[in-house]
Amino acid sequence: MSKKINLTLKVWRQKNCQSQGGFETYQAADIDTDMSFLEMLDVVNERLTREDKDPIAFDHDCREGICGMCGAVVNGQAHGPMKETTLCQLHMRHFKDGQTLVIEPFRAKAFAVIKDLSVDRSAFDRIIQAGGFISIKTGQAPDAHAIAVAKDKAEWAMDAAQCIGCGACVAACPNASAMLFVSAKIDHLNTLPQGSAELKARTLNMVKQMDQEGFGNCSNEYECEAACPKTISVKHIAKMNKMHRQSNLR
Repeated sequence: MSKKINLTLKVWRQKNCQSQGGFETYQAADIDTDMSFLEMLDVVNERLTREDKDPIAFDHDCREGICGMCGAVVNGQAHGPMKETTLCQLHMRHFKDGQTLVIEPFRAKAFAVIKDLSVDRSAFDRIIQAGGFISIKTGQAPDAHAIAVAKDKAEWAMDAAQCIGCGACVAACPNASAMLFVSAKIDHLNTLPQGSAELKARTLNMVKQMDQEGFGNCSNEYECEAACPKTISVKHIAKMNKMHRQSNLR
């Protein structure tokens, strides 16, 4: 049975990336514990709107843990305290009555603040544009199982393909590294026969674009794997590094 809780929110407010931001305190009263975190923010925003105050800006779309749009740091943890959970799927029953929540945007040089909790993640789009696709002609869709793929390779590729590009890995990494995201996007294509023909160019181009966007390097902190709502393994980073070295030697 759901119940009501009262929370104190310390929310980062910032008009844009040029302005200086700061925390503002709000009371979230009578919050139903069956609500999601974003629904709780909706309730707070409704109250702010009725008071003729500027509502809190935050990213969202599907609210089903699929699109990768939502994201914020809650009490120092990207997407909040629950593992394998996006912010939109985090429910208020995991918080205690009277608790104080510090909510801030994903912080990285490459993720400029648009407003409040909303950040510009178009750097990810440019990395995908650099090579996260298959450009060779593959003809019509083949029949199921027409192309033989070993079971271990298929599972590896599918594990990498789970990445939704939310950016939690960047927010959790002390270096603001995007290597978990990039390695997942590279690996799920490079592993399969359809994408292996462009393995070298894809790896070099996407890593180059990642560096140009200003993301940091990986120092094996494993924070990215812990924060990832889809449990992408850091083993993909190791494989990407190997492929990058081999591609440079050819």
